[in-house]
Amino acid sequence: MSKRPVEPLLLDFPDQFETKRLVIRAPRPGDGPAINEAIRESHEALHEWMPWARTLPSVEESEAFVRQAAAKFALREDLPMLLFRKEDGLFAGASGMHSIDWNVPRFEIGYWLRSSLLGQGYMTEAVEGITRFAFDLLHAERIEIRMDARNRRSAAVAERAGYVLEARLKHQMRGLDGSLRDTLVYVKLRGEPA
Repeated sequence: MSKRPVEPLLLDFPDQFETKRLVIRAPRPGDGPAINEAIRESHEALHEWMPWARTLPSVEESEAFVRQAAAKFALREDLPMLLFRKEDGLFAGASGMHSIDWNVPRFEIGYWLRSSLLGQGYMTEAVEGITRFAFDLLHAERIEIRMDARNRRSAAVAERAGYVLEARLKHQMRGLDGSLRDTLVYVKLRGEPA
């Protein structure tokens, strides 16, 4: 028996939820300046791993990104999510679900955290929250986290969040320095132990 294709635009789910220390929500117009500030603070760490961080964006470019991201969320083409610290509203970083296949459903979680909050467990908490959101509300069957094999900090987040290394894709893409890089693929499937 084949499953009927999903019409993502008809899926109703919240655009915001909370974890112990974070508010995780879809981007909104006006978020650009806070994101831009965090990118500027974290640029040295980000530009090594994130193609979009090769150059520093202007505040206007960050605001344009936020508005495009909000539209993609509304259209269910991509589900970008912003992380805000509950205690003071500080923009902590970004994550979300990308490379979506609604017919499975399958998602890929990506993430980055502002440098001043590294090492405090915020990203692991966010990934665990987004994972629950995807399984409970989006009926995910498969969630992936992919990263450059050299990015040990990112791999450690996936491992702490209970993801299992499924594959190492050798020479899968070019790193920002032009060298061939391996990509690690961490996976969590519906029904697997947490």
